[in-house]
Amino acid sequence: MPLLEALGLQKRFGGIHAVNNVNFKVEMGEIIGLIGPNGSGKSTLLGLLMGVHKPNSGTIRFAGEEIQNWTIHKRIKNGIAIVFQHSRPLKRQTVLDNIKLAILPDRLFSFYYPGDLEAKAREIAELVGLQEVADSYPSSLPFGHLRRMELAKALALNPRLLLLDEPFAGLTPSEITELASLILSIRKQNQAIVLVDHNVKAVYNFVDKIIALYVGNKIAEGKPDEVISDKEVRRVFIGKSMDAGDHCLPAEKSCSLSKEPLLDLNIGSIRYGQAEILRKVRISINEGEFVSLVGLNGAGKSSLLKAILGIVGYEGEVKWQGGSTKNLTTAQIVRLGIAFAPETRELFRYLTVKENLELGGDRLQPAALKERLAYIYELFPILKERLEQTAYTLSGGEQQMLTIARAMMQKPSLLILDEPTLGLAPVVLDTISETLAALHEKMGVTILLGEQNLHFALKHSERIYLLEHGSITWEGTAGAFIKEVGEKSLV
Repeated sequence: MPLLEALGLQKRFGGIHAVNNVNFKVEMGEIIGLIGPNGSGKSTLLGLLMGVHKPNSGTIRFAGEEIQNWTIHKRIKNGIAIVFQHSRPLKRQTVLDNIKLAILPDRLFSFYYPGDLEAKAREIAELVGLQEVADSYPSSLPFGHLRRMELAKALALNPRLLLLDEPFAGLTPSEITELASLILSIRKQNQAIVLVDHNVKAVYNFVDKIIALYVGNKIAEGKPDEVISDKEVRRVFIGKSMDAGDHCLPAEKSCSLSKEPLLDLNIGSIRYGQAEILRKVRISINEGEFVSLVGLNGAGKSSLLKAILGIVGYEGEVKWQGGSTKNLTTAQIVRLGIAFAPETRELFRYLTVKENLELGGDRLQPAALKERLAYIYELFPILKERLEQTAYTLSGGEQQMLTIARAMMQKPSLLILDEPTLGLAPVVLDTISETLAALHEKMGVTILLGEQNLHFALKHSERIYLLEHGSITWEGTAGAFIKEVGEKSLV
């Protein structure tokens, strides 16, 4: 009998199938890795197992009992614990006190622990490597230690099944290696583990089995080598095989940068709280170039792109045409000639297509606005047919077109695109691809693309930057990328 069995799990949020008819098993002592791009349903699936979400249909069996209707409290009491991606410690209590509170029984009128509470808490602290900081407060700890403390609190519940949501997010490569070793040592104590992470390399190296999800569906399951080599998995993560032999690469230009590039980034660090997302990143873009920033989800691409717009804080400097943008607001940066099409689209859902476009060009004079709209309709004929439709009624592909079109209403010198291919069908990708080619080759728009789909990025880019674990690990031409890196960036 497997420790955990999921049968036909489905979860809908409105009309979206976040999890669609997913089946899998977890054996005692097994480590399962859930992988997939953003929006694949990974965290939702963990939420279903923990009871955070209730399935619309399907069955969850734990140790032979059906638990899909159990409360979170009952699941914890019966041996399921979860470590969420974001740490939320009690900041006025020490590390040891945080662990003690997790050990204590949760009875309403009793906090008595039948044993040496102090010794038990210190034993767990030592198990996760926190014995030296057990009497410190969470605010004084580096981010890697906070992750260990959350793990210690989960282990204090004595679980048979441990669920880990993005355990490696925000960690340095050395911290990832250390935490992976720690997770392996936990498995030796006969605890099954299911973990979600964008860091495919970290998952690949120590799990027993991988389950790959895409837009709510399970697309592959098996040993790490089998899943990573699966054609559908590679299509989802890469877009197409690197050795397909039919890459129509753009004409390569000189990689030598001018004395004064259009955009010059020298980012020392980007942090969210105590988590360092990016470190020592240098990127330069010349006028008229098409440059891609590639890497797996969670590598830090979106954070870097948002730093250019001043949406997130950073240590370092961003220069536009030689001048620093450090003290400018996002609105001021946009007016310099930088447009942003975000991964999340951020459309005005209940406004029409035309109203969304007009807001994009709200600083244009009436005659210029009319001329720009005509230009947009030529680029995206489908939007002209949808002018009076509200944005939320459009298909995913049409919403992505509207996002790019709204950005282009600003007449930008630089267009920044964050994951424009995410969740789109191949036929829609072709349309987006043709549009980007027209913008760059025929109209001379400088483009910076943040993209996981390597095939899509290589099709358009003159230069490539590879972002891994928050740092640039390779840069060069698209042709050199295929020869020197290729699919090694996936695993």
